[in-house]
Amino acid sequence: MRKLENSELDRKSIEAFKQSEKTPLILVLDDIRSLHNIGSVFRTADAFLIEKIYLCGITATPPNKEIHKTALGATETVTWEHHENVLTVIEKLKTENVMTLAIEQVESAIFLQNFEVQKGEKYALVFGNEVYGVSQEAVALCDGCIEIPQLGTKHSLNISVSAGIVVWDLFQKLNWPK
Repeated sequence: MRKLENSELDRKSIEAFKQSEKTPLILVLDDIRSLHNIGSVFRTADAFLIEKIYLCGITATPPNKEIHKTALGATETVTWEHHENVLTVIEKLKTENVMTLAIEQVESAIFLQNFEVQKGEKYALVFGNEVYGVSQEAVALCDGCIEIPQLGTKHSLNISVSAGIVVWDLFQKLNWPK
């Protein structure tokens, strides 16, 4: 095996990215404190052609040097908006017939491996604060909740890790159903 050079990877230009058909996933980040987490989520969104990111509450917005450090230019490709209130964003998405799903540990959550995507459905994934997670008010407003099973002594993952896991899982279910 030989490691590929960057020139061999057939990267899209910014313009080609913007014109590409997007994966029917929207990410909603609420009160994310870490600029590195925000940048990392942008980079994941770029990798999987995510439709849009909503940055809510205290979540910082580009341009920002610390976000750029991990986003590596993905803030130039992925469409994003900032809103003060996550509840307003969830309500707006629901009126647009987007299935809203909190990524959180709650009663009656569906484990990620058991979540089945529906053909033609668009999903918004709501990720919460590093300390408090998705607020109870946001959970109550969402159409459902997905939980990432965890077997160790810790019962939380870094928000950028959670986003990567859930986005990859839904991306592959949308694109390569069994």
